[in-house]
Amino acid sequence: QVQLGESGGGLVQPGGSLRLSCAASGGTFSSYTMGWFRQAPGKEREFVAVVRSNGGSAYTTHSVNGRFTISRDNAKNTVYLQMNNLNPEDTAVYYCALENRRLIISSLRDAGNYDYWGQGTQVTVSS
Repeated sequence: QVQLGESGGGLVQPGGSLRLSCAASGGTFSSYTMGWFRQAPGKEREFVAVVRSNGGSAYTTHSVNGRFTISRDNAKNTVYLQMNNLNPEDTAVYYCALENRRLIISSLRDAGNYDYWGQGTQVTVSS
């Protein structure tokens, strides 16, 4: 049984930065694709970023391109989301997720295609 746990959320001023971490336990972390999603109040969960098992391919959604970077350290069983130049529209609960079926990238924007989820960490961007 795989378990995921996010950390690093908090309150930050507009223009600030945060780094989210997601630690995995159980399973073989280095074989999983890992994604980040977020959900703002009253909105559906939306795709943010994904990184393949070896870290060689990574993608972010258009609204965060150039500001957010996803990365992973397989030796530490951890995936990261570096978030820079944050704005109030980035306020949400951020979730990490694991996909174990090696789906094509276009499928990895769909939250329903992920197999395990963390409990989420709140990010609030406000002055």
